[in-house]
Amino acid sequence: MGERTSYPPGTFSWVDLATTDAAAAKAFYGGLFGWEGEDMPAGDAGTYTMLRKVGREVAGLYELEAQMREQGIPPHWTSYVTVADVDASATRAEELGGTVLAGPFDVMEAGRMASVRDPQGAVIALWQAGRHPGAGLVNEPGALCWNDLMTPDPRASQSFYAELFGWRIEETPGSGGYYWSIHNGDSANGGLLPLDGVPPAWNTYFATDDLDAAIATVTDAGGDVLMPPREVPAGRFGAVRDPQGAAFSLFEGQLDP
Repeated sequence: MGERTSYPPGTFSWVDLATTDAAAAKAFYGGLFGWEGEDMPAGDAGTYTMLRKVGREVAGLYELEAQMREQGIPPHWTSYVTVADVDASATRAEELGGTVLAGPFDVMEAGRMASVRDPQGAVIALWQAGRHPGAGLVNEPGALCWNDLMTPDPRASQSFYAELFGWRIEETPGSGGYYWSIHNGDSANGGLLPLDGVPPAWNTYFATDDLDAAIATVTDAGGDVLMPPREVPAGRFGAVRDPQGAAFSLFEGQLDP
């Protein structure tokens, strides 16, 4: 089982969902992945739902505030990267041309975070762990297994994230320039896709042991298929959208141990 209790700086460690209907989203993802939710008080932010599988934390969920909806912010997944010092990392992001959208601020005793928009427009969260290191279950069916960035300018994105996190980002051999691999130290840590005509964004992947069945579950529950199953060297993936409108991907294939 892919259990984690800590994450080195520069590693994707958490994801959470901002949605317009928390109850409906909990039901949808529970049916898709077998997640169980526990609602937790989050101060002025209202309620934060911790999502678990086999007793291990996999993701979070919360409802978009009315002000966010009025600003046109749609339902979405957010990817978090662990850093040693969130204040220093947020400052560095601004020096590199990014924008700090929120924070840094303490999340009670769980940790400290900031939300950053990169120069191309994709949003990512910085996480300095306190009592909450991140996902306790990864690289298992129903758990986070990958993150990649859709960007119109891969070289500019490469420069920003390499400077911010110390990542090594290289074009994947044989991809024809379609995919770039992200490495944090010696570990594979995600990817980067040069895409025009698509809003820049980080894309979250969850593992499944039956991609076709998972996609059928999504559509039967009122979700949509954005990209039908596609073969990649490590397996197969497809992109979907939940009934509230948040996009994510499903992956079936070789997972990191």
